[in-house]
Amino acid sequence: MTDYTQILVAKAGGIATITLNRPEKMNAYTRTMGAEIMSAMDDIDADDAVRAVIFTGSGERAFCAGADLTPESGGQIFSDAAQVDDLSDERVRDGGGRLTLRLFESTKPLISACNGVAVGVGATMQLAMDIRLAVSHARYGFVFARRGIVPEAASSWFLPRIVGISQALEWCFSGRVFDADEAKSGGLVRSIHAPDDLLFEAQSLAREIADNTSAVSVAMTRAMMWRLMNTDHPMEAHKIDSRAIYRLSRGTDAKEGIASFLEKRKPIYPGKVSEDMPDFYPWWTDREFE
Repeated sequence: MTDYTQILVAKAGGIATITLNRPEKMNAYTRTMGAEIMSAMDDIDADDAVRAVIFTGSGERAFCAGADLTPESGGQIFSDAAQVDDLSDERVRDGGGRLTLRLFESTKPLISACNGVAVGVGATMQLAMDIRLAVSHARYGFVFARRGIVPEAASSWFLPRIVGISQALEWCFSGRVFDADEAKSGGLVRSIHAPDDLLFEAQSLAREIADNTSAVSVAMTRAMMWRLMNTDHPMEAHKIDSRAIYRLSRGTDAKEGIASFLEKRKPIYPGKVSEDMPDFYPWWTDREFE
């Protein structure tokens, strides 16, 4: 397994856990951390044994306290991937956005176990995750307007879709840091947990997915939900639904699903995301940064 310097990656029982690991800096985000997360996701997506991914932070204080802007970390908001000198050049790319776009492409369910402060990119990176849990002392902040910048990490796309436009604008206009209760009432997080229970609850949720579902079904469902909610008519979803049901219903996982139900036993799905996705997947055209 790759040796990472700013994250920890563990795999056990079909569940991968990615831990942001700069506790002395409240897990502040750097280019290196972003690159390591993306590398870990490449490995996880290629590993058919992994069925779900949990993200959390080291220590008890923070999930991620935003971008590390100190000189020793490089002090840059932007990714250097574009290799440009003029930051006004349209080719420059936001590093947080590169990360959330990679998470968007995941074939595995992503669960956030937010164990403390999550501001700036610490909050926006979680928007590309599918289910978000929070510790009782978690704090969130979309603080960009208080720093003279704007929301990044494609959060202007993700956040309104998760919490609605009015709530998204209130949090971003004010830039205030808010607690877990407000995050839950605003629709940002699923549930709030005591510190000792947070990872257990996230693992229980991941375990429910890993133990009871088809990996191919889950990968298709994730792609369909994220990509079809923005089409202009439900007919577009109907087209993909129809093709997916037709293909998957003739596959080995559907046969096992029916057999295990009738035989009242736990299913053992043979399908692999790396080999058994339907022949029309992916049905979309990948977007290029231009």
